[in-house]
This record gives sequence, structure tokens and C-alpha cells, in this order.
Amino acid sequence: MRRLTGPVAATALLAALAVVPGCGLTSGSPMADDVRPGSIGQGQPLKGADLTVTSKEFTEQLVLGAIMGIAFQAAGAEVLDRTGIQGSVGSREAVRNGDADAGYEYTGTAWITYLGNSEPVPDPKKQWEAVRDADRKNGLTWLAPSTLNNTYALAMNRANFKKYGTKTLSEVAALSKSDPGAVTVCVESEFANRADGLPGMQKAYGMKLPGGNLTQMDSGIIYTQVRKGNCTYGEVYTTDGRIKSMDLVVMADDRKFFPNYNAAPQVNTETLKKYPAIADVLAPVTARLDNAVAQELNAKVDVDGEDPHAVALDWMKAEGFVKEG
Repeated sequence: MRRLTGPVAATALLAALAVVPGCGLTSGSPMADDVRPGSIGQGQPLKGADLTVTSKEFTEQLVLGAIMGIAFQAAGAEVLDRTGIQGSVGSREAVRNGDADAGYEYTGTAWITYLGNSEPVPDPKKQWEAVRDADRKNGLTWLAPSTLNNTYALAMNRANFKKYGTKTLSEVAALSKSDPGAVTVCVESEFANRADGLPGMQKAYGMKLPGGNLTQMDSGIIYTQVRKGNCTYGEVYTTDGRIKSMDLVVMADDRKFFPNYNAAPQVNTETLKKYPAIADVLAPVTARLDNAVAQELNAKVDVDGEDPHAVALDWMKAEGFVKEG
């Protein structure tokens, strides 16, 4: 996952808007999947609609964007693919200003980055409701969210899990006091300094790790080091495919410190008024998305090297949402 906050987000937003009018969205290609309705899209309620789907550029977003586009096609729409927009603000602005019609976005990102709030809402449903209500004035409608929550976590390898047995961050905090040398943590430099990262987590859980127990490194290296046991714990994203492929154990955030980043469809309000069937088409698909599904799909791309669109199409068929045309 990619996140921008505060001044960085503001700078990125200005840069995105400065490229050309309409966020620089000057290209795209038609989605041409040979699909027909399965459990969604019966009667093709979107027949005659021309819809543009967008996403950010990282794996999970590419897969989610393809999933949305495939759903629209099965329901009869012609779909333009404008997924893979660089940065955290371009895809949102595209939906907001009508250059695109819809995309999956994260509630926490919207609340903190786009809407400028400093404190997340701990309850995931209330977080979504707060974003939904606040974004109405921006011409954006948030449809019901998934339980897919791409947020921060700490994880450890299976051997260390058997050795120390921690399952929650509270238990990690307790271990850091009873056996300080046991809790070594690998983190990204950003996470090491963010209020919603390591400093805030330590404060929330009453943890005070000595500097020698912390190692900063790039995100991709963290997973490898945790798998090898060179760090007892490492910062991860909860939907990352490497968690499953490397058999890592994620610590539960039992005090609910980390923000909720639930994926939900973000739709241009005027588009939804014109094609209200969008909500019914997407609802069952969104309801099926959770962290386990995301980990599996992300791993197919990041670990197995498969194409994100092909991964999305295979999943939509396997779930029975769509059928081959």
C-alpha cells in the first residue's frame, strides 16, 4: 500500500492537478474481457453505459480496478481502463472531477490524507460512515465497504511464533518488558517516525524499545529478514501476499491503534445517479473481499509473477461472479 499524509499529500495533489486539466488522464484502453453475467449483472443493467475505471499503481489496486471493470462488463457496460495512476491522489481526483467514474479506495486514506483529519475513527464502520458523509459535498459516493483492511501490523516467522507465542501487540509489549532482547523490530524509515506508526504504537501499548532493537530498511527487505528470523518482528501491510507465501504470523492490534484502511467503491455521484445499478453490481463482489482474499490475489502477482488483470479475471470466474462469454 502507498499512503501520503500532510504536506506530502498536499504537494502531490498540486502536482497531480498541474499536469494537465483532468489530472493528466489522457490515455486508457478498453477492457475487452469475454465475460457475461454470473451471479452478478443478471439482465445486464449497465448495458449502454460507458464507464471508466481507475486505480492507483500498486498491485492490490491494479487487481481491484480490474475486478471492478470486469464486473461492469458482465453487467453490459463498455469499460475504459485507466488503472495504474501514479501516486495516492490522482485516481481520487479523476473520480471526483468526472475523468473516471469509479475505483476502489481506502477509508483511512480518504479520512486522513484527502479530508485532512489527524485522528482516525477506531470503529471501521463508523470510519466508513464518516468518510461517506464528508465526501458527499465533493461529488463522491462511497458504497458499502469490504472487510479488506490494508493497514499496518507487526508479523513474525513461524519459528519465532512457536518460541515466543505472542498473538497480539499487547503480548509483544509484555515480552519487551520481560525479555527486552527478544523484541527486535525491522521497520521502514517512514513508519519509524510517523505518529500513526512506531512512535504512536509504542505509546498506545506502553512499549519502549531501545534504539539497538530497531532496524530501518526498505519494505521488501523487511519480509525477507523476518522470514529468516533476523528480526523477531517486522512492519507489514495486512493484505500483502508475502505474509501467506512466507508463512508469517500477524500480531492482532488488540487496542485498535492503527487506522482502518478498508477498501470500498468510490463512485462519481453523477455517474451513480445515471446508472444506479452500479451499487447492486458491485455489492456482492465487495462483500467477498477480505484480507485472506487480498493476500492470495496479491501473492499471485508479487510472488508468482502473474498479470494483475488475469488474476482478477480468474478470481471473478472462480467465485461465480461472471462466466466466460
